Amino acid sequence: MPIINRIADFQPDMTAWRRDLHAHPETAFEEFRTSDIVAEKLAEWGIEVHRGLAGTGVVGTLHGASGPNGKAIGLRADMDALNMAEENSFEYASKHPGKMHACGHDGHTTMLLGAARYLAETRNFDGTVHFIFQPAEEGEAGGRVMIEDGLFEKFPVEQVYGMHNWPEMPAGTIAVRTGPMMAAADEFEITIHGHGAHGAMPHQGIDPVVIGAQLVMALQTIVSRSVDPLDNAVVSVTMFHGGSAFNVIPGSVSLGGTVRTFRVETQDRIESQLRRMTENIAGAFGARAEVTYKRSYPATVNTPAETEFAAAVAARVVGQSRVIHNPDPAMGAEDFSYMLQKRPGSYVWIGQAGGPSGCMVHNPRYDFNDEILPVGASYWAALVETALAGQVQT
Repeated sequence: MPIINRIADFQPDMTAWRRDLHAHPETAFEEFRTSDIVAEKLAEWGIEVHRGLAGTGVVGTLHGASGPNGKAIGLRADMDALNMAEENSFEYASKHPGKMHACGHDGHTTMLLGAARYLAETRNFDGTVHFIFQPAEEGEAGGRVMIEDGLFEKFPVEQVYGMHNWPEMPAGTIAVRTGPMMAAADEFEITIHGHGAHGAMPHQGIDPVVIGAQLVMALQTIVSRSVDPLDNAVVSVTMFHGGSAFNVIPGSVSLGGTVRTFRVETQDRIESQLRRMTENIAGAFGARAEVTYKRSYPATVNTPAETEFAAAVAARVVGQSRVIHNPDPAMGAEDFSYMLQKRPGSYVWIGQAGGPSGCMVHNPRYDFNDEILPVGASYWAALVETALAGQVQT
């Protein structure tokens, strides 16, 4: 895997940074130690440091050899960990019980720091790069909060780029695709209000458990019968709560779950069908239903020109044969989507299969593969040097 020699020189440093971050995971909007480390390193390398967006967010600003000229791009890495217990036993395993870097954000932060160090040394570009270190990607929409706090007004960029490790791809490969890369993620909660009764006398009540069971099965038909077979969507009921005794029919039950889509039209159709189906099934049994539907992260949609550019840069770093074009999009969600709604850009996956963990993200035994740190950092550096040179070299 051809990488920038200077970046390869400080791979041991990057490995040490990454493992230190892994040992000290911090969750949404509490990335105080992590943001301190990021800010200190950026300042050490002569990069302007800006703090405070979304609380713990950090933005590093670096101008090229000829100073700012109006051209600017943004590179984003997420910093937060997950609320889950780590089951690894290596020496840099989490020191914070119940918190773990199980999605590789420690590696994402490190790769962007590696690129920042190299670019600060060389400044082999014209214009400005903003290094965006974002908090709270895991379910708390830190990317949206940074935007609401004025990210792109304070740090104007023409394009913005993101990257995520992907354990199911070979180490050192990079996957790119135009259009949806990750799905929109919606949440729903349903409460069915029936009428409680003795379990031996069900005719005296309106059983919300039976109604809920009917509804769980009915909701599965939304995708199979209301969504175009050539489209993609998921409706999953993941919670069902109700009752407290073997011989009592409860007065109400609650259900909850997730909806994943790529297209707004499909998202609208599923929400409408879910509401109608719930109300009608409950009504048919004489019960009443309440539906709360929350649209969370939008779909992560890459723009064509920027994705073509990202693919060309990736080919320069890892070789054309190791660039995966048009992978199947994932039904997981990503709050980089909010940034792509505001600026054109592209979000890529970098393969890391072959590392010590050998498992997918959000697994208690997950670990980032340190061998790809120079690959990701080289991709970021090449992206800046090419984008801010005024011409894409393929």
